Amino acid sequence: MWVRSSMTYRTSFAITLIGNLTMTGMDFVGILLMFSQVDTLGGWSLPEVAFLYGLSVTAFGIADLALGSMDVLGARMRDGSFDTLLVRPAPVLVQVGADRFALRRLGRIVQGGLVLGWALMSVDVDWTAAKVLLLPVMVISGAAIFSAVFVAGAAFQIYAQDAAEVQNAFTYGGTTLLQYPPTVFGKDLVRGVTFVLPLAFVNWVPAAHVLGRPYPIALPQWTVCAPPLVAAACCALAGLAWRTGLRSYRSTGS
Repeated sequence: MWVRSSMTYRTSFAITLIGNLTMTGMDFVGILLMFSQVDTLGGWSLPEVAFLYGLSVTAFGIADLALGSMDVLGARMRDGSFDTLLVRPAPVLVQVGADRFALRRLGRIVQGGLVLGWALMSVDVDWTAAKVLLLPVMVISGAAIFSAVFVAGAAFQIYAQDAAEVQNAFTYGGTTLLQYPPTVFGKDLVRGVTFVLPLAFVNWVPAAHVLGRPYPIALPQWTVCAPPLVAAACCALAGLAWRTGLRSYRSTGS
């Protein structure tokens, strides 16, 4: 229904899509401006930072396209309309994800993919079959990790009922964090996004292996293959949090 609605006025949709692509691209423009003044950022070159940026934005864009409407959950619970989702013969999580589905979010995926493509042509990497196969694994696993954060944030909104910005701090804030090399951040922050909220497995950890860069904190060599395992664990925990939140929901009483 939402796709048909957005495609009713094709010109408006095209302008909105281009606008979304342009606005998300401003983050990379900021990175380009930095590199107009410096040769490296935390020891990483522009193509290497672009590699991080492309992986983060593309993975996040996929999750945002599928589950980016989670931030309206709090408003639905406050006005009582969330109850209508509970009585429909369809999974509640699917309904919330499809609520106000915005096809214009494809602009973020396209923009991230373009930067990633340029980075792959520009980075100085000795490509092997294993490294090539790791690329789609990083994107898919990263999208799954971000999706888990969206779902966990939605579960938190069931309790808080007005916490969309808290969720955005970890989703939109997380993808912005990952656009920069881990060497520009303190080790405590790097440990936090590696072991507590494992966003580092979206791109930092596997990209460091692909690019031959040392990771700021010591990790076993096998962790380069860990993104799918981390993604599966995050999705399982997020699913548990979502089901627990649904069971605790008591409606608005109106």
